[in-house]
Amino acid sequence: MTKWVYSFGGGKAEGRADMAELLGGKGANLAEMSFLGLPVPPGLTIVSDACTHYYLHNRNFPDGLKAAVVEGLQKLEQLSGRKFGGKANPLLLAVRSGSRVSMPGMMDTVLNLGLNDQTVAALADDTGDPRFAWDSYRRFIEMYGGVVMGLGHDIFEEILEDEKARLGRELDTDMTGEEWQGVVGRYKEMLEEEVGQTFPEDPMSQLWGAIGAIFASWTNPRALSYRLMHNIPADWGTAVNIQVMVFGNLGNSSATGVAFTRNPSTGVRELYGEFLVNAQGEDVVAGIRTPQSITERARIETGSDRPSMEKLMPEAFEAFLAVCNRLENHYRDMLDLEFTIERGKLWMLQARSGKRTAKAAMRVAVDMVEEGLITAADAVDRIDPSSLDQLLHPTIDPSARRDVIGTGLPASPGAASGEIVFTSEGAIAAEKEGRKVILVRTETSPEDIHGMQAAQGILTTRGGMTSHAAVVARGMGLPCVCGVGSLRVDMRNRELVAQGVKLREGDIISIDGSSGHVLKGFQPMLQPELSGDFERIMGWADRIRRMKVRTNAETPSDARAARAFGAEGIGLCRTEHMFFEGGRINVMREMILAESVEERRSALNLLLPMQREDFVELFEIMHGTPITIRLLDPPLHEFLPKSEEEIEEVAGRIGMASSHLRERIDALHEFNPMLGHRGCRLHISHPEIVEMQARAIFEAAVIAARKTGEAVEPEIMVPVVGLKAELDYVKARIDEVARSVIEESGMTIHYLVGTMIELPRAALRAHVIAEVAEFFSYGTNDLTQTTFGMSRDDASAFLPTYMQKGIIERDPFVNLDFDGVGELIKIAAERGRRTRPGLKLGICGEHGGDPSSIAFCEEAGLDYVSCSPFRVPIAKLAAAQATIRNERKR
Repeated sequence: MTKWVYSFGGGKAEGRADMAELLGGKGANLAEMSFLGLPVPPGLTIVSDACTHYYLHNRNFPDGLKAAVVEGLQKLEQLSGRKFGGKANPLLLAVRSGSRVSMPGMMDTVLNLGLNDQTVAALADDTGDPRFAWDSYRRFIEMYGGVVMGLGHDIFEEILEDEKARLGRELDTDMTGEEWQGVVGRYKEMLEEEVGQTFPEDPMSQLWGAIGAIFASWTNPRALSYRLMHNIPADWGTAVNIQVMVFGNLGNSSATGVAFTRNPSTGVRELYGEFLVNAQGEDVVAGIRTPQSITERARIETGSDRPSMEKLMPEAFEAFLAVCNRLENHYRDMLDLEFTIERGKLWMLQARSGKRTAKAAMRVAVDMVEEGLITAADAVDRIDPSSLDQLLHPTIDPSARRDVIGTGLPASPGAASGEIVFTSEGAIAAEKEGRKVILVRTETSPEDIHGMQAAQGILTTRGGMTSHAAVVARGMGLPCVCGVGSLRVDMRNRELVAQGVKLREGDIISIDGSSGHVLKGFQPMLQPELSGDFERIMGWADRIRRMKVRTNAETPSDARAARAFGAEGIGLCRTEHMFFEGGRINVMREMILAESVEERRSALNLLLPMQREDFVELFEIMHGTPITIRLLDPPLHEFLPKSEEEIEEVAGRIGMASSHLRERIDALHEFNPMLGHRGCRLHISHPEIVEMQARAIFEAAVIAARKTGEAVEPEIMVPVVGLKAELDYVKARIDEVARSVIEESGMTIHYLVGTMIELPRAALRAHVIAEVAEFFSYGTNDLTQTTFGMSRDDASAFLPTYMQKGIIERDPFVNLDFDGVGELIKIAAERGRRTRPGLKLGICGEHGGDPSSIAFCEEAGLDYVSCSPFRVPIAKLAAAQATIRNERKR
């Protein structure tokens, strides 16, 4: 039979800390503390599987659960010497949620359960404190009325404030027992009026109402949002923890508090926390009363004149300090602890890994290695790779006031303040004048590249995490917020309309690319620091990881940034980005609009020295490392003008009638350019493009080799290959140019020709394509698009709904789809290496910087991942963690 309930208390426990999947994090750690003999109120945990059953069976409890809970309650009665619902010595319960990972404040809690008109009198007699008893009763009705009966908290607050004003009481603690009794009466009357139900007097009915409400809170709006944000699957469910109540509001010898065993902001080894005298747990987080410092050192630092727990309750403080030391040594981690002191006796209510800043995480990990608590591999494994964004980019000072006017997708981390500009030209002009700007667009296009480079950050009202703005901004290391649907760009009046506020061009805004917030006005920034603990962690990671980490880069600034972060080569150089520089786009347009091969070659001859110069600089910056250069990929129409104003301008520049230019643009228009005339299809139609790019690469390799004295071995990548014959054709053109340059220069050039695996057919026919390709690089952006048959630019319109409704768990354009796209990657790897055992395998899509996707790449046996420059440290850390975890599995 299924075991639905696990008990703990009295120095025993049926569960342990490693059972979080079943017992939830809270339940597992309560069991662990009980097992260690620490003072934990006895309790029982309903397993998370019961929550899953609840949702799968029309919100009905599983058979056997009620009997198991009743049996567990009997154990609690024996351990506590109290009776649930008893008219004397009544047992009261705390009923709390507990997911397997911490979801602070997202789900519900009910305290003081078991109180009714009879047990409240018994509690008053038992404690000799009627004020305490009736205060606990009003708290229970307030929590139960909100969590279980669905009444808003503000309605209770209105009644309480009215009563306090009528009685002339300033603080809750000023209220007498008789006065609280009056509040309880008003609460009950209001519940009957508003909900149409009387408050339940039966303790067992109260308990099952609370259990059902906590299961239901797994899908409340805030929990849903949190789960989507942190990729927490819906089928995990929540456990329910039922504990004997202990009271921090039993007079001035009682208290409640929250503490971290180390400073969560800095990582310094010092007890960090707050407590409240004569209070229950929710009072600390609710902010109703100002809490006091736990340590005397903290009290002095904050300048408080209220006594610390260390001075006010020295015995309880020493007991708590001993528990902190013991638990930190046992868990070998910085902990977040909750406790209650009931008439001088310490009780531990929770122990969990403490949330901390990236800076603190680094400090704690390094210190614990030095203290001998953990190994270097443990230190590397416990740093959240995504948290490094806090260290690699400027962040808004957390103490600054935030005037948020909109929230979108946190598309590229970091933060920036600047004047609003609505055009790339405006951003470039502002940069020349020394003004800092935020480029605000409905959405960006490749032609905005200059404006994006000139801006401090990018804000778009449309687009998702893999939109043009997001991808390019991440590559540049610029903060970017996308898809802020609550904002509207009014280009006619040059205004940004936000929640009734109109901001004009030149007004100051700030964006936070880590939270997705758009803020009015200037925000003070904290600059990143990449030394000390960061260097030590990354050094350990480099020694541990198997996979190499390259970067996606095509500009010298990107390459230098990536090299500084430790990139071990370039995994994707997108040559089309080079054509948007300066006046190159005009030459590119002449090439595209050419009426004959001769005219096209003439334009390409102008582009050749520009490309060659770019490659020389990249080869010099990245000398000694491999560089993968992708031949022209996007459809040609992306380079052409779009607005009437631009069409007139381009037509005049190239001496073509604007009407004829429109005809040429219409002729090049594609209904579905993602699946159209692009990649190798362009190269086969216009081999002169391949020949120009290959010549630029090989001539640059010769020049760079002579400058640096090191041979350059470029890897030339042909995109959108689905047929071996396509690669055969393009490779023949590349080889022909290579022979010519070798003969002209008298220098041997070693090079590889490979392909991107970005079409399902290419993955399935990898064993044939590998007869020609010397390396594969998975272009997971397009492989995801072609596998799902959805556009990444349009998917943001419906993917959030899919995730909210549980159709998919994660955005496949952000986190690799292991079951579908991942299966194709594995098939291509296995089949490709069957034909060519030494086949080099890498990934260069956006997933190359995603930690969960990197873990998959390690399992699949890839040689390297490639990501944007500012994600190189994240990828290196994630790769090391993947190596550690794979070795542990073995």
